[in-house]
Amino acid sequence: MGKIYAVGVGPGSPKYVTGVVKEIIQNCDIVIGYKYTLKTIEDLIVDKEIHEITMNNQEESYQKIHSVLGNRSLVIPFTGDVNFSESEVVDRLIEIFGDVEIIPGISSIQVAASKAKVPLDKSKVITMHVTTSIEEKKLELQKALIDGYNVVLVPRPWPKQPDKHFMPSEIAKYLKNNGFDTENMKVHVFEALTTENETSFVGTVKDLEGKEFSDLSVMVFNQVVLDSYMNYKWQWKN
Repeated sequence: MGKIYAVGVGPGSPKYVTGVVKEIIQNCDIVIGYKYTLKTIEDLIVDKEIHEITMNNQEESYQKIHSVLGNRSLVIPFTGDVNFSESEVVDRLIEIFGDVEIIPGISSIQVAASKAKVPLDKSKVITMHVTTSIEEKKLELQKALIDGYNVVLVPRPWPKQPDKHFMPSEIAKYLKNNGFDTENMKVHVFEALTTENETSFVGTVKDLEGKEFSDLSVMVFNQVVLDSYMNYKWQWKN
């Protein structure tokens, strides 16, 4: 079988596609992915065999390509970074194709943290964007906030099942119901990062109640306290 790559193509702007990923895409034979993701790399795939998939037909499409791939190379692009919020799909690709080479990309969580001026090494990164239960992740969110960490969070859009829908408004109500002073908690919400449709919200968690955001949203709870090297002058002493 030919080479199979799962690659991250960044949050949405072609400018955020890394050089190594561009090279892999340009040298491949087949590309299969979601419409939004393919749009990000459209200039790189003009001469490729392209398969656009949806959540409903992805299994059928992967199986069909597996049966006819032969020695050709295949690229499966993912929005953002392959290693974040995509494990369920990647695991299935490994089950189907066997050896899949994973190439990381720039994630929206990195861009969101940078825009909010929040260091990731002092943050907890949490994704609710999974199919399985998020009850433990909700508790993880509570603990991180209580412990004083910044939190970079990917919410879960599930409008067809309101009990599973956990977007900024639901998150704000959840935190309030669990005793958090949401009127004094600073939060950013970014949508469609790096694209021409990018928007940003800055306010308190309380302000999020009743507000609607797209499924391309990232939240940043900012509890950062500046801690520069000037607080550690002892390290300069002999």
